[in-house]
Order: sequence, then structure tokens, then C-alpha cells
Amino acid sequence: MDIRILHMIEGARMSAGLTVIIDVFRAFSTACYVAGNGAKNIIVTGSVDTAMKLKQYNPVCVLAGERHEKKIPGFDYGNSPAAIKNVDFTGKTVILTTSAGTQGIINASHARTIITGSFVNAGAIVRYIRKEKPVLLSLVCMGYAAQQPIEEDSYCADLIMNELVGESSDFEQMMKTIRATSGRRFFLPENQDHSPAEDFDLCLDLNRFDFVLQAEKTGEDQYELKKLVP
Repeated sequence: MDIRILHMIEGARMSAGLTVIIDVFRAFSTACYVAGNGAKNIIVTGSVDTAMKLKQYNPVCVLAGERHEKKIPGFDYGNSPAAIKNVDFTGKTVILTTSAGTQGIINASHARTIITGSFVNAGAIVRYIRKEKPVLLSLVCMGYAAQQPIEEDSYCADLIMNELVGESSDFEQMMKTIRATSGRRFFLPENQDHSPAEDFDLCLDLNRFDFVLQAEKTGEDQYELKKLVP
């Protein structure tokens, strides 16, 4: 298996084969909590306009997403697992757009298969990859706002790769480093309304979920996330 670690939008555009779009803080952690709480459909899109149009077509849809970490005006939820961890989404369609993760999916146009990546379902991702046995695996770390590399996404890619090649990962040390670097923002008082401290723990709850989310294109600027148990 040829494993490639790529970064941000350019990395998504270069990805091929089985592609894992990684966004730990917070898009694809949030998506797992939404799926785990029973959502019938999760639609991801790159633009706010597309999300709003989908809402117009189906007014009962739930809108979730962020720009600059904050909830988009007019949306039901932001991009915070803490805000939706106890919400019952049974039978509902949730539309998600974010600054990094969903942009990665939209730009991975050369990928054969796309799944989302985060620590909360890392074990399931590894099992899925082993089952699929891809010749080429692309691990795309979306970074902060898809503009700069960030520790948690790179560590998630490392952990997945290490598991696949039979090497160990020091997850506890990863958590400590993330807490001291990119994760510090979750503990700043001025960020608690949109990026609460609880999100840090929820996004780093390793292997909380036993499924992967596979992205299938359904429109020009939209994909549907399908929940699969490998």
C-alpha cells in the first residue's frame, strides 16, 4: 500500500485512491456525533449559499456549520460537538459546511473513494482501509481553516498510518502536545461561546464510534455522508 500524507486544499486536489479527509477540530468529529445521534442523512457542502438553497428545498433540514469557528448566522448549530452531543437527530437531514473539512471533500475530485477522518472513529477507519486494501491511500490533513498545518490533523494521519504499518503511537503524548498548541484556543475564556473546552475532549475521545462516514457526490457542491460499519 502506497500511503501519502497531504495537506489542506492543494492536498485534497492532489489526493487519489482511497482518500481520508481529516478534520479533527471539528468538522468530522461533529459529523460523527451527528451520525451517532441518528441523523438520516448528512449532506456536506463547501458554500453557505448551497446550504441555504438546500434548506429552501427542504425546510425541515437542520443547518450546521461555521466560518471563523463561529456559527453561521441563520444556522441551527455551529460546528461544536458539545452543542449537539445530546441532540436527537433521528430521521433528520443535517447539512454541514465548514471552513476546512467540507472544503476538502469538495476538492478531492480525483479520489476513488472518500471517507472522513478524526480520532473519534480512527479505529473504524483503519479497519475500513484494511478491508478495502487500496493500492493508494491518501491521508489529507485539512489544517486550521484549510490555511495552515495543524497538530491534531497531522497526528491523526500519523496514528492511522502507524496502525496500518504495525507501528505504535503515543496517543497520550499527542493529546498533551495538542493541548499545549492548537488546542489551547478551546480553553480561552473569550472562545467559550463558539469553541468550548468540552469540544477538546469530545474531539479527542479516541475510537468513540465504530463506523466510518463515506462521502458520495450528489451534486455540484454537495456530498452525502453514508454511515458504514467495517
